[in-house]
Amino acid sequence: MKRTFLAAALIAALPATRAIAAPADAGQSLDPVIVTATRTAITVDDALSSVTVITRDDIERLQPVSLVDLLTGLPGVTLTQAGGMGEQTSLFLRGTNSSHTLLLVDGVRVGTVSAGLPAFEQIPVEQIERIEIVRGPRSSLYGADAIGGVIQIFTRHGHAGEGLVPSLSVTSGSRHTMGGQFGLSGGSRHAWYNLSLGGEYTHGINACRMGAGTVFAGCFANEPDSDGYRNYNALANAGYRWDGGTELAATYLRSRNFVYFDGAPYGNQALNQQQVAGTRLSFRPLSFWQVTLGAGQNLDKATTYNDGTYVRYSDSRRNQASWQNDLTLADNQLLTLGTDYQLEHLSSDTGYLASRRQDTGVFVQYQGTFGRNELQASARHDHNGQFGNHGTGALAWGYRLDHGLRLSASVGSAFHAPTFNDLYYPYGSGNPDLKPETSRSAELGVAQQGEGWNWALNAYQTRISQLITLDANYYPRNLSRARIRGLEGQLGLTLAGWRWQGYLTLQQPRNDDGGPNDGHWLPRRPERTARIDVDRRFGRFGIGATFNAAGARYDDLANAHRLGGYATTDLRASVAFASHWELEGRLANAFDRRYETIYYFNQPGRSWYLTLRYRPGS
Repeated sequence: MKRTFLAAALIAALPATRAIAAPADAGQSLDPVIVTATRTAITVDDALSSVTVITRDDIERLQPVSLVDLLTGLPGVTLTQAGGMGEQTSLFLRGTNSSHTLLLVDGVRVGTVSAGLPAFEQIPVEQIERIEIVRGPRSSLYGADAIGGVIQIFTRHGHAGEGLVPSLSVTSGSRHTMGGQFGLSGGSRHAWYNLSLGGEYTHGINACRMGAGTVFAGCFANEPDSDGYRNYNALANAGYRWDGGTELAATYLRSRNFVYFDGAPYGNQALNQQQVAGTRLSFRPLSFWQVTLGAGQNLDKATTYNDGTYVRYSDSRRNQASWQNDLTLADNQLLTLGTDYQLEHLSSDTGYLASRRQDTGVFVQYQGTFGRNELQASARHDHNGQFGNHGTGALAWGYRLDHGLRLSASVGSAFHAPTFNDLYYPYGSGNPDLKPETSRSAELGVAQQGEGWNWALNAYQTRISQLITLDANYYPRNLSRARIRGLEGQLGLTLAGWRWQGYLTLQQPRNDDGGPNDGHWLPRRPERTARIDVDRRFGRFGIGATFNAAGARYDDLANAHRLGGYATTDLRASVAFASHWELEGRLANAFDRRYETIYYFNQPGRSWYLTLRYRPGS
């Protein structure tokens, strides 16, 4: 890890700023409040885990056209995409598998039952109000799928007492890209609501290139055409808070898209639908006792075609419910007890040996502050209907020094059950003998926050037993051991009106099973990534740039297919030309760099976008 320590020194020289996120918001007088790290409301500064927060203001400042644009380069985050906008996307958090990150949308667990992957590419960025990214194991609070961490997306919503507020954006860009969103939100003294419709279309790029001298390499098809994408989405949410503090809220998000890809004769078109519905009731039976009841459903449908001819379908749904009790034992002493239930169901015409399973979990968490010391401890027991009982736990400690400096240390365990695709996918591509994955992680952190600046370093190690991966024949199997070491750094600074933000991730995602690939890198995880954002406003005008860089990675366990490192630069500008109206312009990949995050799959070259936005309150 010599390069790790060298990089730690280099981080100190980066002109970075107030993180989009944590550990602090340098330009704000109050720390943002988060709920994902502990399932309770705490400030970012009180979190003993590594947290990144993205707000609606950040989204509009950075001008992303997709969730992939927004998340790329953040600490611990690696994204791969099989082509351009709308193509299948995978997120690797802290070097763990793409199925090891739990995605929540307004508290509802999201991800296909078949493959266990959240469809990040299908979530419209214009419907997002806020994102919380918590890195590190969280199975002790959320159960399976949280080996790498948890990402929670909060959809746009209204505010009590604000009256009727419209919102509008219209986008045009390269490759016949068009998009738009219109919404109405508001509220009275006790209630709030939001209704919003959106859509986007792009002619796209050729998703997959033919392998030179290799028949059907990469995507196993030679289809040199543009792979387009269109999406229609709708969002509705509402809530009511009574004078006594009782609160009832509900949310509904639907995203329907049609995407072309390269994969004939097994399919080159897909009609997908994501639906998230949930409700939550919170009340206090006693002054020290808060109860939260939640229920929700995630629906994921996919129908595949080949040149318009039906091929197959998959209908995945997950029903879920939770009961949480927060007990205030004394000042700065909180005990949380709860239970979660989920029922997974998969319907498909490709034939699975099993299509249903359920999981019930009970958890407990304690949070306490003793002078300069902070303590968090949690434990959970899950019963999986297919793989039996699993226990997980976590322990975190923090110590506050003078001048805003804080030290932290934590350990935690997690697990992940094989998905239905891992076990039973037809045509000989499943392995019913797979074992569940388990992990143990440890982390050390140091952070400091000042007036207009902040910095943080977090070093971690995760050991995973029975890691599920694909061999050279795309057959899933368990690796007995894998070891991931990493260092994340971020700094923030506002200087002479310029707002700088910088992130650096160094990691060693290593196969450690003693077999023929022992010591090789796990597929599709780069050894290092970096990102710098810089922005400045001059009255009505704003300018900014984002620099992203990623080191080399490999696409296979044998490390035979190397994907070179790359760096891209995005430029942006905006002008507020009338009251509440703003025109935004973005030049993505300004220097037209060619690169791949998956072997043989193309990424967009230079692209431009113009957005007209109505911003109430601006």
